[in-house]
Amino acid sequence: MTFYQELQLSSVGSKQLIKNTTDPKEKRRHILIYNFKVYLVMAFCVAVVSLYSKLTGSNNSVVGVTVLLAVLVLRQADFGIRTTHGLFCIAGIYGILMAGPRIANSVSAVPAFAVNIICIMLLMILGCHNVIMYNHSTFVLGYLLLLGYDVTGAEYIKRVEGLAVGMLLCMFIFYKNQKNRPYRRTFLDLFREFDLNSARGRWYLKLTLIVSSAMLFMNLLGLPRAMWAGIACMSVCLPFTEDCMGRAGKRGMFNIVGCALFIVLYLILPKSMYPYIGMIGGIGVGYSAGYAWQTAFNTFGALSIAAGLFGMPAAVALRIGANVFGAIYTILCNKVIDRLFERKHMEKSIA
Repeated sequence: MTFYQELQLSSVGSKQLIKNTTDPKEKRRHILIYNFKVYLVMAFCVAVVSLYSKLTGSNNSVVGVTVLLAVLVLRQADFGIRTTHGLFCIAGIYGILMAGPRIANSVSAVPAFAVNIICIMLLMILGCHNVIMYNHSTFVLGYLLLLGYDVTGAEYIKRVEGLAVGMLLCMFIFYKNQKNRPYRRTFLDLFREFDLNSARGRWYLKLTLIVSSAMLFMNLLGLPRAMWAGIACMSVCLPFTEDCMGRAGKRGMFNIVGCALFIVLYLILPKSMYPYIGMIGGIGVGYSAGYAWQTAFNTFGALSIAAGLFGMPAAVALRIGANVFGAIYTILCNKVIDRLFERKHMEKSIA
């Protein structure tokens, strides 16, 4: 395996390669490449987000995160349709990211709930027809981040410009890497094949309703960072219901672990180091091969921002509460919606 090929491996792949290598010299080589990759990716992420912050303003750093995640995914993922038609998907997704969060934040909680349902459902249809690619975790996450870190006026214009540049970049990378895909499905087939009687269609509906309603409850209660509950629900609401329980337990437990680690860092580090806690979390994610520890280290960046706004104790309490609520709520809603579909199917069979 070449140096470049090793850089393309996931954390799981790199750790497996290191584990399976018996030659000490080769093992050291693989370990060095793995470490180099972690810090290279981290440096690249920081550079992209910093560039976006400089060009569009510090309040639009989330745009850099959104575009970066999309670029990393679209290097390898596809939409299950012709590549040229996939470009329409990218345009549609970015159109939603530009308009949806701003509209939802400009109205009250109930109309915002309706806007979120429409936008998230469209993101699912446009971006996750090929379920195995798991694209929704990128595009819905981007929507929720933009929703949670809203801007107005001139900053919003900069946000739209930044997203437009990101859209063109994603289109270029996607077409370059995916142009030889032999799909026959078209853009319109994404909508023609939407069916609530299919497992995929039901999953689209469940995720959309669960994420949107969880944020509605947070907003009605007047709690900040409603997007945290939405992200927790999105993360736990997997295509197959039986997989959700294990994911929910990890989501709740390792958010608590992540918050505990954040508290330790917050107390022992000088204030001048607080801006780097998120970066420490990013490095931790790079070394994490599993969902559990990725969840723990992902809390660092979110809490480092929230602690400056609400104070550390309140930020930690809100983070844990939103994620535990989101995990439990998703499990309950999944069971209720599944039973409703089962009852409807039985009634239809009897009729």
